[in-house]
Amino acid sequence: MTSVRIWGPGAGAVLVLVAAGMWARGSSAVDAGLWADVRPVIEARLVAQSAGNGLGETEPALRSRWFCRAEALDLEESGNRVRAGINTLCEEYGTRAGALMSCSGAQIPQVVRLERDTASGRYRIVSQEEAPDDGADWEDSHFSYYAESRINQGMETESAGLRTVALAHFGLPATAPVREC
Repeated sequence: MTSVRIWGPGAGAVLVLVAAGMWARGSSAVDAGLWADVRPVIEARLVAQSAGNGLGETEPALRSRWFCRAEALDLEESGNRVRAGINTLCEEYGTRAGALMSCSGAQIPQVVRLERDTASGRYRIVSQEEAPDDGADWEDSHFSYYAESRINQGMETESAGLRTVALAHFGLPATAPVREC
């Protein structure tokens, strides 16, 4: 009887910890191979959609261009279809007098649905939804709890990466100043 009183609560605590660990791991796991397949398609769409919406595009001398990154929050595959809950970041950069000009940008959570062509194996986007301006309810209904908690963490690392890609695109050194348009 004494061993049940001692071991019972301990075993219960272990079960709770194991269950919590499995939930946390399962909710954050993203299939890296699948993400590598769909990410380029998603980011190309984001760049194409951003064109024509930037402050820098009103000044042709800047030669502005959009750069976009997507971060997978939820990724589900079912047959030839993929549902990607993503956080997106698009930033517009141009150049003037040896400086990188930061012109426009937006971070928007989205849900993208893709379909794989069985013949080519390539993915294409079949639908795309983004959060409205007041998107709290939308986020609740479109993302898991874990994914939703990551939306507001920001994408500072991706922003730094986009800036690095923009510097290289315009042939500017990593030490070039970055200014606002």
